[in-house]
Amino acid sequence: MRFFSDNAAAVCPEVFAALGKVNQLDTAYDGDRWSQSLDGAFSDLFGTQVRALWVPTGTAANSLALAALCPPYGGVVCHRDAHINVDECGAPEFYTHGAKLLVGEGEGSKLTPDAIRAVIDPIRPDVHQVQPHAISITNATEYGLAYTPDEVAAIGALARDRKLGLHMDGARFANAVAHLGCHPGDVTWRAGVDALSFGFVKNGGMSAEALVFFKPELADATLYRRKRAGLLFSKGRYLAAQILALIEDDLWLRNGRAANAGAALLARAAGGRLVHPVEANEVFLKVSAEEAASLRALGFDFYDWGVGEARLVISWDQSEDAIRPLADAIAAL
Repeated sequence: MRFFSDNAAAVCPEVFAALGKVNQLDTAYDGDRWSQSLDGAFSDLFGTQVRALWVPTGTAANSLALAALCPPYGGVVCHRDAHINVDECGAPEFYTHGAKLLVGEGEGSKLTPDAIRAVIDPIRPDVHQVQPHAISITNATEYGLAYTPDEVAAIGALARDRKLGLHMDGARFANAVAHLGCHPGDVTWRAGVDALSFGFVKNGGMSAEALVFFKPELADATLYRRKRAGLLFSKGRYLAAQILALIEDDLWLRNGRAANAGAALLARAAGGRLVHPVEANEVFLKVSAEEAASLRALGFDFYDWGVGEARLVISWDQSEDAIRPLADAIAAL
């Protein structure tokens, strides 16, 4: 009956099993064989040579990625509604030691090349103004829309032309790729992405996310930043094990598809109440305060999302039988 966040979902059984397998003596920090295998596992997944680091949270992944792409005196272009701007308590600015977020606009929290140009073109190339050094996009976006490979490539081309780094916040990367049906490399490095925050906690993980660098040299300084930030866990193998369990046999993608299918069920029930198309595992509805109260009276839990709107999030482990009562209640409004 709870649809307020996939952060609250259960941990995938395969993850628990993997934790048991690594519960043995091994090297501390990230010197263990599981942590050391992340580079190879993600290189195979994306079809190119990468460096991959475990971190405990998406905020850490985003902030460390931006610190690798932007100096303290620079700026990062992001959407006004981006998680790094709205929901991370200034962590990107903290980890970059002062880089400024330069916010743009776009429907469904999507940036376009034109929207990015509207932010950066007025900036004079002199010391009196913060110069852009990076772009950050979210896939799937904060409103559940997926950037296609072509859309990312258009932004990537602009980033290359302006010599800007490109970061992707992939807190719901599995849901985006599941919707797009593309190879994960097509929507990342082949489209110009330099660093990806690959989300696992929302998709069946317990306490581990991956920071993937498609420019492997960016990882070198990040290892020191991770330690300095207090994010180098003594028993890192337990984080690595979660990630490896989820990417093995494409479990991450199956979980993403399952969550998306549940959201699609709600979308069909919602009809004209949808605020945005449903492309991932989030559903945004137009509901009055009275209608929202009536749904809560039936036991359903969700976030209000602005005036007259509600957000419903489906998790990887919510079955059709668990979702159907909410779909029926929405249809009956």
